[in-house]
Amino acid sequence: MGIDNKIIEKHGLKIEEYKVIKKLLKRDPNLLELGVFSAMWNEHCSYKSSRIHLKKLPTKGDKVIQGPGENAGVIDIGDNDAIIFKIESHNHPSFIEPYQGAATGVGGILRDVFTMGARPIALLNSIHFGAPSHPKTKSLLNGVVSGIGGYGNCIGIPTVAGETKFNDTYNDNILVNAMAVGHAEKNKIFYSKAKGINKSVVYVGSKTGRDGIHGASMASAEFDDNSDEKRPTVQVGDPFTEKLLLEACLELMKDDSIIAIQDMGAAGLTSSSVEMASKGSLGIELILDKVPCREENMSPYEMMLSESQERMLIILEDGKEKHAKKIFQKWDLDFVIIGKTTDTKKLTLKYKDKIVGEIPIEALASKAPIYDRKWTKKKVPKSINIKKFKKIGLKEALIKILSSPNHSNKSWITNQYDQMVMCDTAQKSGSDAAIIRIHNKDKAIAVAVDSSANYCKSFPITGGKQIVCENWRNLITVGAKPIAITNCLNFGNPENKEVMGEFAECLEGIKEACKFLNFPVVSGNVSFYNGTNKKNIYPTPVIGGVGLIEKLSQPLNHNFKKDKSLLILIGKTFGHLEQSCYLKENFAVEDGKPPKINLINEKNNGEVVLKLIKENFVLSSHDISNGGLIVALSEMSIGSKFGVKINKPKKLINLTEYFFGEDQSRYILEIDENSLPDVDKILKKNNIYYENIGITQKNYFEIEGEIKIDINDLFKINNQWYNNY
Repeated sequence: MGIDNKIIEKHGLKIEEYKVIKKLLKRDPNLLELGVFSAMWNEHCSYKSSRIHLKKLPTKGDKVIQGPGENAGVIDIGDNDAIIFKIESHNHPSFIEPYQGAATGVGGILRDVFTMGARPIALLNSIHFGAPSHPKTKSLLNGVVSGIGGYGNCIGIPTVAGETKFNDTYNDNILVNAMAVGHAEKNKIFYSKAKGINKSVVYVGSKTGRDGIHGASMASAEFDDNSDEKRPTVQVGDPFTEKLLLEACLELMKDDSIIAIQDMGAAGLTSSSVEMASKGSLGIELILDKVPCREENMSPYEMMLSESQERMLIILEDGKEKHAKKIFQKWDLDFVIIGKTTDTKKLTLKYKDKIVGEIPIEALASKAPIYDRKWTKKKVPKSINIKKFKKIGLKEALIKILSSPNHSNKSWITNQYDQMVMCDTAQKSGSDAAIIRIHNKDKAIAVAVDSSANYCKSFPITGGKQIVCENWRNLITVGAKPIAITNCLNFGNPENKEVMGEFAECLEGIKEACKFLNFPVVSGNVSFYNGTNKKNIYPTPVIGGVGLIEKLSQPLNHNFKKDKSLLILIGKTFGHLEQSCYLKENFAVEDGKPPKINLINEKNNGEVVLKLIKENFVLSSHDISNGGLIVALSEMSIGSKFGVKINKPKKLINLTEYFFGEDQSRYILEIDENSLPDVDKILKKNNIYYENIGITQKNYFEIEGEIKIDINDLFKINNQWYNNY
């Protein structure tokens, strides 16, 4: 007798998918087996709607050690040092239960990094909320920020950078993306591929409870008016236990005891065991009676599908069991041999001396559905007539932007995160990128996260390119050579042709930019079904980039360094105001085309700016993106308490377009007057367009004949939104 259709649908499976399962098994599955298929075939774990498109991304490079397919990506930064990093979403759990959803998002991404042998050295985040006036926004914001800080602070990993954005597209589906970065020795990296027959399969960490059951399936479905009922599917985190697990794993990794290791993340014991066996083309047998449980009478179904946190699955070399157990007992963690590897190529589940489930591994992994979903191309948006909008003075428009939720000072958020723990944070949040020193060495990495949902909604290919380029620029402005990215791709329902088109075309833009800039994708995550009651969020790909600073002398940021420095604008200004911050904040308009991306200019300008920085000609630097030249200059002034005296452009151009236009490939550089001849020579030699736009000064933010604001007043303007929220 088959399983009822309602039960099948409750497991997030289509009736057609259930028919395939029956064909693969040559029988009806039992409820436990159905649950296992549900976990492995959902969108969150199988990538069934995205895999075809993800294959197009460039994933290889001369610095790439491990690309997508493992727990995290790995890059080589020389001297036997490797950086391991990844970003993932925890959107649905964070909307339902903001504190635990955000906290366990941090915990999960940390395990992805240290399971590969890295000591985590930095956390970042990209968090997106609905309109500030929406009744849920304030509590969601407070819960998420508290959860991120609570977990990161307690485990002792600095949260060094991120972004917080508001838009009513996220009113009923917030985004919480967490990124972790770790440092390892290049010759001591651990993978999840099982090897050998009759090897011990060991459960370590916390006990298994009933929290998080069907968490991955919940993350693979849209919300509706009853979303709060899914609260039990949200995991509960314990950062203190994770700290113990981190130290125990790193201690065991000092020798050759481990064959393979895998975090029990989404889909818990099911995904970790299946992924290890699948990568090694082996079978795995689990004795579920031995699984450490913190609740009584847990069923095999609950054990296999629980997403309780702070757990790992390890395959050990023969004879290493006692040695490993001693380490985990020292750290007061469970260590139980719950099974073995086999040559059956099946997942065999035993309970009370009976086989309660048996599924071919390939049916759960390589035979999972792959959909080439239909999608529609986005039409080129119509241009809008900027002249139809009422003329606003530069000062009034600037004040409106700097005092808006998206552009106001966010230190009230970042001050809740410990950014200096471990003592290697050379530059924390507040600049284009954070800088983390490699412990006991004079080199460092730069890390940054970026997104631009409005550009991607307007024209996805251009939006995808832009966000890669902005991340590239943010690393360059602090003196880092960009190496690789991780991405978190947040989209609506992939069964919707328009949404699938946004995804496909954003991926095309990301691919083009990454390929041209030699900025490969080494890890990432896809989050679909972000929406409620058929209303999808804007397409929101988030890019997390890592770059290398070969010799860290003095960290570079975007704060002005001294009085009467020269200010150089790199790149041409055309005055693109469509889809701009200027229109959004002053007229509530989000129409038109995003700015054009010229990848040749992007690469050339960036490489020459990096050369100027390396030759110590640059005192401070900032890329120009959202808000244009005037907002970038304001941010440099606010951070440093030095003002500027900016000349009007010599060419006849509309001042609003010149100062608020969001043309790409541009930088502001602060240089010493004595350096100008050398800088000019380098820029002209490389055919880089630049303008000498003014100087720094004390006390005032000034634009010739248009604006003169006391720096202290500018600071107050930038802080007033939160003070009134």
